[in-house]
Amino acid sequence: MSSTGAVSRVWGGLVAFRGTSSRRADLWLAVAAFAMVGGLWQASTSFGWTSPQFLPGPVAVFDALVTMFRDQNFLWHIGVSFVRVWSAFLISLVMALPLGILMSTYRLAGALNEPLIDFIRYLPVPALVPLTIIWLGIGEETKIALLWMGTFFQLVLLIADDMKRVPQEYVEIGFTLGAKPFRILKDVALPAMLPSLVDNLRITLGWCWTYLIIAEIVASDSGIGFVIWTARRYVKTPEVMAGILTIGLLGLLCDQAIRMAHRRWFRYL
Repeated sequence: MSSTGAVSRVWGGLVAFRGTSSRRADLWLAVAAFAMVGGLWQASTSFGWTSPQFLPGPVAVFDALVTMFRDQNFLWHIGVSFVRVWSAFLISLVMALPLGILMSTYRLAGALNEPLIDFIRYLPVPALVPLTIIWLGIGEETKIALLWMGTFFQLVLLIADDMKRVPQEYVEIGFTLGAKPFRILKDVALPAMLPSLVDNLRITLGWCWTYLIIAEIVASDSGIGFVIWTARRYVKTPEVMAGILTIGLLGLLCDQAIRMAHRRWFRYL
C-alpha cells in the first residue's frame, strides 16, 4: 500500500463515526494537542494578551519548576503527596470492593447502604474539612481521611454497578453446574467484572488526585498542595502554576499506567 493510501486509511479511521486508529496516530495527535495549547499559552504572554502576574508563560513556569526542584526540595514534597494519594486510594479500594460486591449481590445490603452512600457522596468534601479537623486533629490522618472521603463513596457505587452488569446467565450456569455462591463469585463474577473494575479504579484514582490540594492545606507543612498554598500567599504565580501542572502530570502518568495494564491484562477485549 502506498504512503498516500496509508494516510488516507488512518485519516478515515480518525474522522469516521466510531472509527479506529493506531496507537502511534493517537500519540502524535496527543503531542500535537499539547504543543498547540502550549504555543497559544506562550503567545498569550509574549504578545501581551495576558499579564504575566496572573498567567505566566510556560517558560517562566518551567524556570520556576527547576528552581523548586533545586532549592525547595520539591521532589520530596511530590513523594509525600504520592504516598498520601495512594494510601487513601488503596484504603478506599480495600473497603469499597467487598461492600460494593455485597450491595449488588444481596438486595438487603443494597437497600440498606445505597441510599445512605448516595446521600454522602453528594456532600462537598471542602465543607467537611472543619469537622474532620475536630474529629481527627491536624495530623496525617486528616489528610488521608479527606482524600478517602473524596474517593470511597464514589468507588463503592461503581463497584456495585460493575457487579450488577455481570450477565445473570453466567450466575445461572454456575448454579446449574452445582457451584456454591462463593465459588460463583470467585470463578465467574469477579473475572467477568474485572475489566470494568480496573477502568473505574483509574477514574476514581483521578478523583483522588483532584482532592489533594484540599487535603494538604489543612495545617500541612509538606506536599504539593502545601507548596502551592505557600506560593499563593506570596503571589508567586509561576510556582503555583508549576505545582498545579505537576499534579496534573502525576495524575496523567498514573492514568496511563493503569491504561497500559488494562490493555496488557485484557487483550481479549
